[in-house]
Amino acid sequence: MDSEEFRQFAGASIEFIINYLENIRERPVLTSVEPGYLHKVLPTETPQKPDKWQDILKDMENIILPGIVHWQSPQFSAYFPAGQSYASIVGELLSAGLAVIGFNWITSPACTELEVAMMNWLGKLLDLPEEFLNSSEGPGGGIIQGSASEASLVGMLAAKQRTVRRIKETDPTMDEAVIKGKLVAYASNQSNSSVEKTGLLGSVPVRLLGVDKNCSLRGETLLQAVQEDIKKGFIPCYLVATFGTTGTCAFDNIEELAEVCQKYNIWLHIDAAYAGAALVCPEYRHLMKGIDKSDSFNFNLHKWLLVNFDCSAMWVKNSNYLVDTFNVDRIYLEHHHNQHSQNSMAPDYRHWQIPLGRRFRALKLWTTLRLYGVEGLQNSIRKDIRLAELFASYVRSDERFEVIPEPSMALVCFRLKGDDEFTKQLLNKIVERKKLYMVPATYESFYIIRYVVCSRLTTEKDIEFAWNEIQSQANEILQSPSQISSNTFVQKTSNMDINTKESFKISNNYHPNNITEKSQ
Repeated sequence: MDSEEFRQFAGASIEFIINYLENIRERPVLTSVEPGYLHKVLPTETPQKPDKWQDILKDMENIILPGIVHWQSPQFSAYFPAGQSYASIVGELLSAGLAVIGFNWITSPACTELEVAMMNWLGKLLDLPEEFLNSSEGPGGGIIQGSASEASLVGMLAAKQRTVRRIKETDPTMDEAVIKGKLVAYASNQSNSSVEKTGLLGSVPVRLLGVDKNCSLRGETLLQAVQEDIKKGFIPCYLVATFGTTGTCAFDNIEELAEVCQKYNIWLHIDAAYAGAALVCPEYRHLMKGIDKSDSFNFNLHKWLLVNFDCSAMWVKNSNYLVDTFNVDRIYLEHHHNQHSQNSMAPDYRHWQIPLGRRFRALKLWTTLRLYGVEGLQNSIRKDIRLAELFASYVRSDERFEVIPEPSMALVCFRLKGDDEFTKQLLNKIVERKKLYMVPATYESFYIIRYVVCSRLTTEKDIEFAWNEIQSQANEILQSPSQISSNTFVQKTSNMDINTKESFKISNNYHPNNITEKSQ
């Protein structure tokens, strides 16, 4: 393919993406294909002669898209957002075009230094403690990891090495293998599955601790577990505190947990994969209490901040612990600026991560932050939360449903009152119809359905569509339509102005987002 063919193919591909996103509502959000479908239509071997790019685009529509779950669809309300925006797509394109591998400073100085600058921009935007920033005088700094899973593993491995060194300094005769065999880590039983996987990969067992009625891990629970383990001869070394759990978007009590971690030399890592993006809005920063006492903090830009996967922001208070853990040198990695590799403004990021190579991911963060600005990012977060609140008001308008627990960020959990079987049937019917995609969770002893505003394209009309779909399937299950019909309710609320809608929510026992402070 020459440059002219590339220009044509790339231009047609951009048009393909635009058309896909602009018409995404017309596609069923879930696929109807069966496992193995693609193997039946693809050739069994690589073509001997080059295909035409026009045929590739045709196959995208006819072969690939039928097997795609449309994560960018407003009808996708499962899991959490898969961040995406035109600004980020352009950054991805530029990164792919340059095709640099920035494992150390000399391999592409801009790759390293733009990432340092963007992590400082972002850290200041979130109002993180200054010691986490590369621009501070200390050894702290930020790095873009591939995912929150990687960040948790990086934190665990660094905590493991730090603990071993600390104990060896106290007792040089103690065998390192013996120390590692006694290490133990902690998280709440509401933490993401990746935390358990971190324990498997890091060879450190993770104890999943119980939570309070708000699904929050408390300091007293951690303290009790730590003291029990110490009595048994174990060595506590790592805690993952969750800032917005997967099931209900609950928040562990970081202040209380930090006190225990400091007392017992436990590395405190905060996993804010989804909810951390909301910290761009000042009204949510009260949730950060205790973050200054943590050792590392991470959130996924590729979830809720309009940046495409993979782009997970991680900050550490002391990057020396990462370098001590991951530093492996070879002669071919040396360069005449090696003496500056610990410079916080020009680090060799290969010492801060698991792989050697790394993509120029800072470009898509740079294009997104510049093209949206602070106001654009804040407006995007606030819009999604308002839409979730609107959805919650719809659910509360129907006496057959209940919203539990209270909505958090852009997540609303709900169920049909009565036996869990009704709620299970409801979700099954909805998923089978493929017009709306949601997944279940549990809260206390209840089976609940999670509804998340995931797409940047979502509007009030999409919220109304989702509620109509949910209510119509509930009518079939219960054979008792709500006293307020779906269409009537939606029509009434659609015709209201903003002030009237707010009054309607309050008059129908509407509860505002339970984690929001009043706007300043």
